[in-house]
Amino acid sequence: MIRVLVVDDQELVRRGLATMVAAAPDVEVVGEAADGRAAATEAARLRPDVVLMDIRMPVLDGLSATREILAASPDPPRVLVLTTFDADEQVLDALHSGASGFLLKDVPTSTLVDAIRAAHAGDMALSPTITRRLVQRHLTTSRGSDAPSLDALTAREVDVLRLVAEGATNTEIAGTLHLSESTVKTHVGALLAKLGARDRVRLVIVGYETGLVS
Repeated sequence: MIRVLVVDDQELVRRGLATMVAAAPDVEVVGEAADGRAAATEAARLRPDVVLMDIRMPVLDGLSATREILAASPDPPRVLVLTTFDADEQVLDALHSGASGFLLKDVPTSTLVDAIRAAHAGDMALSPTITRRLVQRHLTTSRGSDAPSLDALTAREVDVLRLVAEGATNTEIAGTLHLSESTVKTHVGALLAKLGARDRVRLVIVGYETGLVS
C-alpha cells in the first residue's frame, strides 16, 4: 500500500481528495493537514510515502512545507504539488523545492492516482497542460537558439526521449518499449548526462526543440 498524506487548507477539497485517492486498491490515506506547518508535523509523525501538497495555505505555504519535509529526513516522502493556479513561476519553484510533480486540482481521479504511483516509484509527474506552458515559455524566450544535437544518443535513447517529451512516465515507457523500469531509468539517466539536462523537464524541452515531438 502507498501511504498518502493529504494537505489542503479547504476542508471540502481535502476530504474530497482523500476520498478519491483512498478508493484506489493500493493507496491508503494515513492523515490530513490544513496548513504547511501541520503538514511538516504530520509527515514526521506518520512517515507517508507520498504527500499531496496544496501551494497556497496559511501559517506555512506549500513550497516552504515541501522544502522542510524533504530536509527533515534522509528518506523523505515524495511530494506532489496540487493547485488551481498554474503560474509558471510556481511550477519552477515547486520543482526547485524538490517536488516530484505538479498537477492541477481538476485532473481526473485516475490521473491523480497514477501520479501518486509514479511519484512513489521515483518518477516525475507533470500535468500535460503545465508541461506545454513551460515548453512554450522556454521556446519563446530562447528566441530560436540552436537545438542540442542528438548524434550522441543511441536509437533506443531517442525512443525514450520521444516518450519522455510526450509526457510518459517511466512505467508507461517501459510498457511501450517492452523494457524493465530499471532499464528505462538507466536510459533516462544517460539522456540527462549526454544532453547536459538538469531534470526531466529539460528533456521534454529538448524533445520539442529537436522536433521529436511537436
